[in-house]
Amino acid sequence: MLQHLMKKSSFNRKDFKVDGGYRSGLEEEIAKQLEASHVDYEYEKERIAYHRTCFYVPDFKLPNGIFIEAKGRFTSDDRGKLLKVKKQHPDLDIRLVFSRSKAKLSKDSKTTYAQWCERWGFPYADKQIPEEWLSE
Repeated sequence: MLQHLMKKSSFNRKDFKVDGGYRSGLEEEIAKQLEASHVDYEYEKERIAYHRTCFYVPDFKLPNGIFIEAKGRFTSDDRGKLLKVKKQHPDLDIRLVFSRSKAKLSKDSKTTYAQWCERWGFPYADKQIPEEWLSE
């Protein structure tokens, strides 16, 4: 495993989790899709250090090494974190699955989640992980 990846040990999350241990309905739906496709995955098992003492915990890691981040809301903090992680770990394959990629970054923004991903080089999809990502 890469040196910059640290296995999760007893990392306590205080965030609200829905039934099944996922943080959102979208994450739960993606887990169901992976299970129905018979794809082994890990859910929030990796902690990736970034920006000195910060950690990024990807939602899903597929057997092919792709990290999946499920996002309903894509906040400024989320975007900043992903850019810092990408800058420090350009070798990681991080992809986003949105509830709605056509949503605007903010009420006053003309930029959509999809446009942000295209600008910064993050592959993205809506609602489900594309089958081609699962078979890469």
